[in-house]
Amino acid sequence: MAHYKHQKGTIQDNALQALLHDPLFKQRIEKNQKGKGSYRRKEKNGKGSYLEGSVECLIEYSTLPFKNSKQKQLSFLLQSRCLLLFQQITNFCQ
Repeated sequence: MAHYKHQKGTIQDNALQALLHDPLFKQRIEKNQKGKGSYRRKEKNGKGSYLEGSVECLIEYSTLPFKNSKQKQLSFLLQSRCLLLFQQITNFCQ
């Protein structure tokens, strides 16, 4: 059996009361997935704007500090290889 490590310090009097006031038993409000009240201003898990995590945006902003074209080309190659590796990992995990 797994033991829960409570966050209320040392329990002195009433163990049940201490557990009830622990964050484990905190009331949570469930948000509707569809219909009334389901709009989320801040999206969860990076489902925001479609250009925010795009390859073009990443390359454009990451090559700004480099002044000559040789450094820009090297940074572009490194980034493209990292992106390919990341895509392979995400495809493997799915």
